[in-house]
Amino acid sequence: MKPFRGKNSVRPSGRRDGHGAGERQISHRLTLDLKRAETFASMLARSRTSQTVEVADFLAGMYICNWDRIARYWDENRHDEVEDLLRRICRISPQRWHAWIEHYDRMRRDDEKPGWNFFGLLKKEKAGEKLPQPSAGLASTLGQAEEIAPSYDRTADRSIPILTTECVLLAIVRNLNSEFSRKLIATGLDVAKLEQTVLRPRRPPRT
Repeated sequence: MKPFRGKNSVRPSGRRDGHGAGERQISHRLTLDLKRAETFASMLARSRTSQTVEVADFLAGMYICNWDRIARYWDENRHDEVEDLLRRICRISPQRWHAWIEHYDRMRRDDEKPGWNFFGLLKKEKAGEKLPQPSAGLASTLGQAEEIAPSYDRTADRSIPILTTECVLLAIVRNLNSEFSRKLIATGLDVAKLEQTVLRPRRPPRT
């Protein structure tokens, strides 16, 4: 197991006031796999020249990068149905969906090479370009995830919630006014199992 506050296990995120880096501006940290999903969500938003990252983009990033983690909350017989739903929610054609998966797989392999920086990819592609920011809906979802996150990165004066893929998925599902929530539940998502994983973790978050 990697150290609970090790640099490879959690990544800073959620600077809400936009006034530069600093511990006081960080509202949460992300596990490495969720940070990958966040980065990919930004790429999806940029692919359609959007200035904001939507909940649908984040869902797509979670699927493309972390399907093995979230697939266990659905019966295996319904995986095709879930994938079809996610493609429709994220408005991505099957051809482009598979192209994104192949693109991510190449990036993941490159990420294992010395000197490759997955998280610096967006800056490398277009230096100086303003990156898409979370939409109001996504910001609200991440805020809800912060409230239910059971694990924290504790500093001298703060306790910063650590968000996992499952934590964000549960926040999406618990928003009963959301069309995404209703559709995900309708596919047979095992909400009780997801809640058990999030609210009663057996171990601290790790990569």
